[in-house]
Amino acid sequence: MMDPRSTALVLIEYQNDFTSEGGSLHAAVKPVMQATHMLDNTVRLVEAARALGVQIIFVPIQFSSDYHELSAKPYGILKGVVDTHSFRKGTWGAEIVECLTPKPQDIVIEGKRGLCGFASTNLDFILRSRGITSLGIGGFLTNCCVEATSRSAYEKGYHVVTLKDCTATVSQEEQNFAFEKNFPMFSLPASADEFLSELRASAASHTVETAAA
Repeated sequence: MMDPRSTALVLIEYQNDFTSEGGSLHAAVKPVMQATHMLDNTVRLVEAARALGVQIIFVPIQFSSDYHELSAKPYGILKGVVDTHSFRKGTWGAEIVECLTPKPQDIVIEGKRGLCGFASTNLDFILRSRGITSLGIGGFLTNCCVEATSRSAYEKGYHVVTLKDCTATVSQEEQNFAFEKNFPMFSLPASADEFLSELRASAASHTVETAAA
C-alpha cells in the first residue's frame, strides 16, 4: 500500500508545446490527449494528491535557443524537437501549462535534456532526500520519456505506477501497446482513480493507527 508521505507524483513535460493549442507538438498528441482526458485527469489528480500530502514533482525539458546542449546532428525524437523549435527556454512553449502551475510546495526539476527524467537531473537525489519510495508517473510521451523514466525508476528500486489516463503519445496504437505490453514489465499501470484510491486507503489506515496509539 502506498503511503502518501513517501509517494511522489512525477509529471513529465506538461508544457505548452505539448499540452496547448498553438504548441509546436500539440497537434501530434491532441487525439490521444482527448481520448484519455489526460490533462483534466492530471489536474484533478494533482489537487487530490497534494491534499493528501503527496509530493508533486514537475520534470520539464528545456533547451537554449540554439540547442547547443545537444549534438550537432541530433537524431530520433530529439531531432524532432530541434526541427520544430520546441521547448526553448524563455518561450511560452516551454512553460508548464497554466492549469498545472506549480504551487510553492511543489518541486520543479531542472536539467532534463533527453528522454529519462533521471539521466541529466538531480531527480533521484531529491526523491531519496525526501524519503520517497513510490512514484506515480504521467506525462508525455507515453512510449518515450514516460517509459524511459519509469524504466529507470524501476531499476533504482522505486515502486512505480504508470498512469494510464494521465499520459499521451502520438497515436492510440502506441498508447495501447505501451500499457498492454511494455509497462507491465517495469511498473504497475493504473488509472488516476485507482492510484488515488490506494493513497486514500493508506492515509485512512494511518489515521486509524495514529488514533489508536
